[in-house]
Amino acid sequence: MTDPATAITVTVIAELAFKKFLETAAGEAAKKFTETALSKMDDLRKRIVGRLRGVEGAKAAIEKLENQAGTTADVETIADYLKIVMREDPQFADELKVLAQEINAGKIQDNSQMTQNNYDSSTGYQGKAEQGGTLYQGNITINNPPPTD
Repeated sequence: MTDPATAITVTVIAELAFKKFLETAAGEAAKKFTETALSKMDDLRKRIVGRLRGVEGAKAAIEKLENQAGTTADVETIADYLKIVMREDPQFADELKVLAQEINAGKIQDNSQMTQNNYDSSTGYQGKAEQGGTLYQGNITINNPPPTD
């Protein structure tokens, strides 16, 4: 049985395949993935498009995404059709899952530190998480000690 924490869902596969078309600013995907992962994203997208190009509902969503007019709803539409294709062809499903895992392995990790300065009786909240990751949050309350007379 696959570990749920590392399971690659059909929606994640579709998101990885069309991530470059969903990014609002040019080059956002390049900041998050290695060059090898980006080329594998293209391969993943081509395989999915090749299988779904004849399917009318998926065709419209693919065209919208490729013309950079698509939304996450279009990715979900593709994922719905892709789920059916993957269920009917387990070998194709395995190929896509392996490719998606290789792409995820090429994700550039954000190891930046988070600093927060609280003064007086302030309360601060911080959180950082990538999509699909675990959100680690901290709640820090700093109170000044009572004045000594």
